[in-house]
Amino acid sequence: MSLDPGIASLLDFINQVGYPPMHAGTAEDARKGFAALAASSIGPDGPVPVASVSATEIEGLRARVYRPNVECPIPTVLFFHGGGFVIGSLDTHDNACRRLCVDTASVVVSVDYRLAPEHPFPAAASDAVAAATAVAASLDSYGGSSVLGVAGDSAGGNLSALVAQSVPGIAAQLLIYPVVDMLGSYESRTSNAEGYFLDMKTMAWFFTTYATGSEIGPDDVRHSPLHGVREGLPPAVVVTAEFDPLRDEGLAYAAALAAAGVPVDSLQCDGMVHGFLDMGTFSSAAADYVADMNRRFGVLLH
Repeated sequence: MSLDPGIASLLDFINQVGYPPMHAGTAEDARKGFAALAASSIGPDGPVPVASVSATEIEGLRARVYRPNVECPIPTVLFFHGGGFVIGSLDTHDNACRRLCVDTASVVVSVDYRLAPEHPFPAAASDAVAAATAVAASLDSYGGSSVLGVAGDSAGGNLSALVAQSVPGIAAQLLIYPVVDMLGSYESRTSNAEGYFLDMKTMAWFFTTYATGSEIGPDDVRHSPLHGVREGLPPAVVVTAEFDPLRDEGLAYAAALAAAGVPVDSLQCDGMVHGFLDMGTFSSAAADYVADMNRRFGVLLH
């Protein structure tokens, strides 16, 4: 299938503006650029309305709690933002969390884990597991039911998969174009290496920034949860984008879950690129895919 017209127009605009690629600057430069792009993705009607949004702290990490206009008890969803373990924040994924909250009728808890290069591997992984363990022990403070789900995009999908493998009691997982095999070799990393928002040079920069100064074993599940798939893991919705370097490892993760007997709903999004979670303002197809993935995840939660 061809690239979605709305996505193609957005990529053309980004290219015409002439923003330098993330890998060509500093982490701080990349964070500012990503924040600006996220702000531009908010539609004319503003952020998705929810009943309430409140700031909190979990295991020393900043967090944000989104509550829908639904009576408790309801599920709790722990959300980890994407950004290659280097960029991304509570703010860049605010609207995605709002949409997830409304679409799944769940309390969403977004956690601002530590980023590289200030905090290299395995800081993000350690933060994710610690936060999930704490939330699992305090569900009465959030959704109030016994159901705890985990969700995230890209690097956040990586952390969500790790949490699902590491923390008892997770009921469901939503993995949105996750990176799950850092040192793997996949055809999509070649065919989608450049021109589709996330490119391989930026992926390599993310990995190098995250891994510098750390001991990285090729099969360490803390950075490559594909190597930790086993039977008994929580049911999953795994989302992949057609024009994404990470497409094939996401498909491999879904296949590994299925082979292990784990219920898995694999949603392949034609015409989409990495990052389409925040591109609904520019593409009706992207908005439809986000609604569909959230609906599927909501079925697992409820």
